Amino acid sequence: MTTEGRFDGDSPTVDLGDVPGRGARGGAEHTDVQPTVVLEGPQPEVPQRRRVPARLLIMAWVVLLMAAVLALTNVVTWSALTAKNDERVDRALSQETSEFQEFAAEGVDPDTGEPFTDVSTLVQVHLRHQYPDRAEILFGWVEGTAAPGGGAGSAPEAAEAVRIRQGQEPPFDVSADPGMVASVLESPGARGTLDTPAGPMRWEKIRALPPEGGASGWFVIGYFTEADEDTVVSTMQTIALVSLVGLLVAGTAAWWVAGRILAPVRLVRQTAAYITEEDLTRRIDVSGRDDIAALAEQFNSMLDRLEGAFTAQRRFVDDAGHELRTPITIVRGHLELMGDDPGERREVVRLVTDELDRMGRIVEDLLLLAKAQQPDFLREEEVSLAELTSDIDAKVRRLGDRDWRLESLAEGVVRLDPQRVTQAVAQLAANAVRHTGPGARLRVGSALSGGDVLFWVTDQGPGIPYEEHGRIFERFSRGGGASRGDRGAGLGLAIVRAIAEAHHGRVDLRSAPGAGSTFTLVIPAGREHV
Repeated sequence: MTTEGRFDGDSPTVDLGDVPGRGARGGAEHTDVQPTVVLEGPQPEVPQRRRVPARLLIMAWVVLLMAAVLALTNVVTWSALTAKNDERVDRALSQETSEFQEFAAEGVDPDTGEPFTDVSTLVQVHLRHQYPDRAEILFGWVEGTAAPGGGAGSAPEAAEAVRIRQGQEPPFDVSADPGMVASVLESPGARGTLDTPAGPMRWEKIRALPPEGGASGWFVIGYFTEADEDTVVSTMQTIALVSLVGLLVAGTAAWWVAGRILAPVRLVRQTAAYITEEDLTRRIDVSGRDDIAALAEQFNSMLDRLEGAFTAQRRFVDDAGHELRTPITIVRGHLELMGDDPGERREVVRLVTDELDRMGRIVEDLLLLAKAQQPDFLREEEVSLAELTSDIDAKVRRLGDRDWRLESLAEGVVRLDPQRVTQAVAQLAANAVRHTGPGARLRVGSALSGGDVLFWVTDQGPGIPYEEHGRIFERFSRGGGASRGDRGAGLGLAIVRAIAEAHHGRVDLRSAPGAGSTFTLVIPAGREHV
């Protein structure tokens, strides 16, 4: 027996006529208006916009991202489970159809060894050897005499048709409902879906053609998909519940983690709120090595710079007030007591002019010290050390009648501010001139020592006690020796130190009472070109 199967549009057909030994069958006006003056009172404060906490934003974004990922996961999982169910049903239908086709193609009853002579016997014997799944239904429908004028594909007459069904009870016996059987058999497609009291049923049918003169029939395979769909729904409900719990856990974790990460930021904000011009001492405790810790470190560095700037400003005001008060008092006293005598007037004018000059020098020095804290204090350039030392030596010789000696000339080119270095060495030389007598030997020089450039001034003065070595570089400090008392403001060495520190260097001092002093300006020469 041969079979002819058509699955695209038409139902597959099984032909019983091709049994071995039998014959085969084929097949926007100007006006003059008096101006008006409006007196406005204090303007109301602009209301601040309500800010959303960064912690809440972080948590919201994490939850939103997690929700999107979980939603996508649920959709993909549902699609995969549904496709798998559809594939399993299609495979089950195709398997049953293939088995029936193979059985019909053999065309021999395995019990008797005789060829099948009718469709009814073929279907009965085949169903007797089948063990369908619990969700499957297998049945045959063998037609009686076709209605007048009907062809092989005409609807069967219920009274004359023979129903043959599997032995076990299916979820719903579709074969017992003529209306459902008719909707299946009259469908032009080989596969379809039918709604039943037991839920949707996917079906496939194959037509069995009889020998000449016999009754034709159909073999129908049905698969009830409600149980599988319920399994998918139950699985998706479980996954959705787990996703919701995971979303809540992720939101809680994001809130906690964001709080830990943003704690230094809140501390920065609170510290900034407590900082005033009078109190810049607050700092943030930095822990960790992440970007937030780096932010806290930068904030502390900013506070250090602000505190230094405000300290320098207050120090300038305090120093100016302290140092200018005395000359102002002297000027005012002399002017108030000045008489009409011309000689006395000339003397007062001379004294007042002297004090005013002194005040001018103090203000200039204070401004210089204040400017030393600014980034543009230095104007560095590549300088020849030999030429710079020679220029300094030529300039300091005009400061006083001394025995000037140029000890050493450094060779090479370094990057520094030649004007500031000249100013610092000239200040050291001026101090040496003030504290020595005419004809005293003063030595200046420069040298390269390792990675540093050295500029020094050596005198043979009374020397400085060791305990005053650090204090004399402070502002308005004049040392304890009487021989070093003068009308200077005590800012010279402070200026020298400021210039050295601006070059990232220092000022060294070697001195002892009765042994003279050597002041050395040490400047790093990291970019030296010899």
